[in-house]
Amino acid sequence: MSLTSRLRTIFRIKATRAVDRLEDPREALDDSYDQQVKMLQQVRHGLAAVATGKKRIELQGQEMGARYQRLTIQAQEALGQGREDLARTALERRSLLERQVATVRDQHAALLQQQAQLQENERRLAERIATFRTEKETIKATYTASEAQVRANEAAAGLGSYMSDVGANLNRAKDRVAQMQARAAATDELLASGALNDITAPPDADLERQLAAGAASAEVERQLQSMKTAGAQGGSRAADDHGNGPDAWLSIGQGPTTR
Repeated sequence: MSLTSRLRTIFRIKATRAVDRLEDPREALDDSYDQQVKMLQQVRHGLAAVATGKKRIELQGQEMGARYQRLTIQAQEALGQGREDLARTALERRSLLERQVATVRDQHAALLQQQAQLQENERRLAERIATFRTEKETIKATYTASEAQVRANEAAAGLGSYMSDVGANLNRAKDRVAQMQARAAATDELLASGALNDITAPPDADLERQLAAGAASAEVERQLQSMKTAGAQGGSRAADDHGNGPDAWLSIGQGPTTR
């Protein structure tokens, strides 16, 4: 496999994983529900338009019916007055009106059938949307609960990117602490041995430190010898008596208390 093919395969795999992370099924379900609701609104708008058109035809038919009755009365009155010419004109107009009424009646029947079909479609679509909404909310709740369980399990097992970062940070912090402890111990040894000089210390501070250490050691030896001598004599106290009062600590290191 060439380098270009391998790069293309890797890019496709990465892109697929990125899309899977970005695609939320809950959002997809909500989008499908919104599309169905919009479709239902369009059906209802069409139903309202058909109902409006049917109502206009009904009003027009009522006007034609009223004119038809009026022409009939006019023809009868013309015959009563001996005006056959007027009666014939009224009947001719009524005949033309009958053909117009037949056309309007056919349009009204078509609109009634269309309205009935739209009402049935609206009912079925509304029921389907209600069912889909119930299923959608159930699936969303199940997905949310499963997602929360996965995150909790990953956190408990130390999985996931966040917990991995936490573990890496903890390990780095432990390494830094160990490095600092080792460095502190090394510098303490160097300072104690005199290999590393304290630049903030006064001149000849190393000599004073060594002399102080020697004096402390000599004092300890002196006190030890004094205790041995006191133990050999038997009547002397094995330790300095500094008293037991609240201010006894003031005499520590000042030698035995004079009585």
